[in-house]
Amino acid sequence: MPVITCIEDLKRIYRRRTPRMFYDYTESGSYTESTFRANTDDFARIRLRQKVAVDMTGRSTESTMIGGRVAMPVALAPVGMTGMQSADGEIKAANAARKFGIPYTLSTMSICSIEDVAEATRHPFWFQLYVMRDQEFLEAIIERAKRANCSALVLTLDLQILGQRHKDLKNGLSAPPKLTLPVMLDLATKWRWGIEMLQTRRRSFGNIVGHAKGVGDTRSLMSWTAEQFDPQLDWDKIARIRDLWGGKLILKGINDPEDARIAADFGADAIVVSNHGGRQLDGAVSSIRMLPEIVKAVGDQVEIHLDSGIRSGQDVLKALALGAHGTMIGRAYIYGLGAMGEEGVSTALEVIRKELDITMALCGERNVADLGRHNLLIPREFLEPYA
Repeated sequence: MPVITCIEDLKRIYRRRTPRMFYDYTESGSYTESTFRANTDDFARIRLRQKVAVDMTGRSTESTMIGGRVAMPVALAPVGMTGMQSADGEIKAANAARKFGIPYTLSTMSICSIEDVAEATRHPFWFQLYVMRDQEFLEAIIERAKRANCSALVLTLDLQILGQRHKDLKNGLSAPPKLTLPVMLDLATKWRWGIEMLQTRRRSFGNIVGHAKGVGDTRSLMSWTAEQFDPQLDWDKIARIRDLWGGKLILKGINDPEDARIAADFGADAIVVSNHGGRQLDGAVSSIRMLPEIVKAVGDQVEIHLDSGIRSGQDVLKALALGAHGTMIGRAYIYGLGAMGEEGVSTALEVIRKELDITMALCGERNVADLGRHNLLIPREFLEPYA
């Protein structure tokens, strides 16, 4: 095995070992992918203030997220089809997060079901919900998450309709993959992935197939999904979901100060500043660039998390210093999962924690709670309202 020192190392291995359609599913955005690129480019534009002759001993990356202790203020974000990146991928990622001491978020569009992950991990995890038109299914999946002892509901607000992702359409993305000639030629070079996938029974969307009315196989699933995302989702429907859930609620997909104010007044336990990793509205502003305005709009009314664009511990530090209380990573841990399974997710987390810890020390801080704008050199446009 090569020496892994950064997330990019894992990404290179991931690209070699994972079928093209699933690599492209992760490593892409909608339309021109301008927002996908901006998410990482804008992190790079923020510079760090170096401090010297300070006591760097006794450092800690420990924090809290929605009241729970975490080894560092990072949660694994919900990622659809994680179980296609590596066999039983959701279980592997959840176990890595549990051992590390951070939250794992299971996607509605996961391969392993809520019940699969709960049985395998025996540990609370967060569940991400897409709002579907089928009210019977919606109520049932919320009840299933309760029975599985999920500790928070992450309600995604920025996917009422599906943004177009050119690569997914051209690759004929599906789970399991359809065995066309190009797919079979690709799979012939991904033998390690294929052997592992043959050893699991979990190869389709476990939260939906057999649970939604009329969805008994992959073919019926695709037509059901295309019709089910609810374009009429509004704050009244969100309130009904909150009441059905009755537990901690995180609203994901906030990328506008006005929406942040509404979410804070709504009483959410946390909001996630996010543009869905650049996979929905192409041309939207990066999450990190919007963060200062959202922090200014809601202050300490609600806990603020950030995702979209984080690829390092330095990115985590920058988000925290700009006012986020916590962060979420998606692609960074998927690279590890596709590269080396559960061990790869653990490696990704260790890389990020080490980068966060060392950078914090060189910025003159010993605790993540003490990070602030004084640790950064921030481009002027990040701090000025948009016209």
